Amino acid sequence: MKKPCIDAGLVLALVPLLESTDQETLLHAGRAIGRICYENSDLQEQLVKAGVITSLVRILTDYPDSEPLVRVNLLALCNLANLEIGKEALSKTKVAEHLVKQLRRTENHQRIETIIEVLQMLAENDALKVQMVEAGVHEALSEILLRLQGSSQAEDMCSVKAASDLIVSLLLGDESMQKMFANGCGIIYQKVGTWLASNHPQLQLTGALAVANFARNDGNCVRMVQLGVVLQLLDLLEQHVENGDVSVQHAALSALRNLAIPVANKVQMLEEGVAERIQMLLRSEMAPVQFKLLGTLRMLIDGQADTAEMLGQDPLLINRLVQWCDAQEHAGVRGEANRLLASLLRHSRSQEVVKAIQQAEGVKHLVSMTTSEHVIMQNEALIALAIASAINLEVIKDSLKESRLVQSLHKLLRDEITGPEVKYNSMGLLCSLLNSGDLKQEVEEDNIKETLEKLCSHSNANVVKQAVMTLQILRDESQNTGFVSP
Repeated sequence: MKKPCIDAGLVLALVPLLESTDQETLLHAGRAIGRICYENSDLQEQLVKAGVITSLVRILTDYPDSEPLVRVNLLALCNLANLEIGKEALSKTKVAEHLVKQLRRTENHQRIETIIEVLQMLAENDALKVQMVEAGVHEALSEILLRLQGSSQAEDMCSVKAASDLIVSLLLGDESMQKMFANGCGIIYQKVGTWLASNHPQLQLTGALAVANFARNDGNCVRMVQLGVVLQLLDLLEQHVENGDVSVQHAALSALRNLAIPVANKVQMLEEGVAERIQMLLRSEMAPVQFKLLGTLRMLIDGQADTAEMLGQDPLLINRLVQWCDAQEHAGVRGEANRLLASLLRHSRSQEVVKAIQQAEGVKHLVSMTTSEHVIMQNEALIALAIASAINLEVIKDSLKESRLVQSLHKLLRDEITGPEVKYNSMGLLCSLLNSGDLKQEVEEDNIKETLEKLCSHSNANVVKQAVMTLQILRDESQNTGFVSP
């Protein structure tokens, strides 16, 4: 029956009936429109253009106590809110305000989930996120969580998850997130501590994700660390070490990593024992947890020489890192393990760390990292190896030879696709290697001198300067050892 109704233009003929003041007329017109337009995006778009959104919101406003009318309106909004044009039209109304009133007045599970479903669709639009926060949607959701958190009934748990997911969605917008944080005084942040300390995995996850999202702003990060959220996150992680919830671990580590970005926070977080306490997760076999753990540790040691030196001499950590550098089944973990290994050298500049990494057979991974497809990783590896070579070349020279570092560097210098910064850092490392007779011989035998001469006419001034300097050092070294240049 739908097609004849559509072909006859019945849908658009029904739209004016939504302006009626008769509730029965509104109810039947709404139902008819809803059934005919169900899963028909073209007709739904026509309805939005015909102004049906304004009529639906007006009905919610005028008849908030009419159970049948509210139900029909919510179902219609559920269909139309899925369209971009629908979201745009709804952003010009006060729909969030009316939906909050409905959310607060009902305890019917199906009604709650329908309202949240509509709001979740609206939350895909940043302007509507702000409108929803200003209307107090997040406050109504926190009330639902408080009311249902102790229940083990399936429908209550579904409502808790739906409410939690919507809170997180609202936090994804920068302006809506800041309004919800309110310098640590917002209702959601006030609830975070309770959620993190609860025994309810969904609430724990919501709390951790809330902190991670609030921590997208440096000012918020500093404020949250002052308010003591770090210890709450660490306590939560300790609950999930053995057979824990991977989603909760991942979210808590994301939060800690974001909190560690401001320099001011690093010192306080390290004083609170973050670096030591999160190492309990080194035993995890879950790739998402491993990935976030490595990223968090790397963020913590950035610019922190003492911590980098301490961690760089920890055999458990270094051996686990080297193991993860070979994680063929998860490229993200492999990349982060290599980056942390390089960071430990770069930030510690310690002979003992060089020895520890050499003893764990980690040097070969840094050499492999110099040929990574990611330029940032190439540069991190080149700088780390240059530092290690300057500090303790004697300890690592055999590993560098076995890993064919000189040949890898020559390829980087020779290839036209290699970027200027990588060429520059490759030559810096090359200069360090010339302090070893064996490695210097490899440099001479590989005829790198000819490549360096070509780089003296490179388009990048820094590359030219470094090439000239490296050539001079190479010639000086050759003369000192009696090697005659051609």
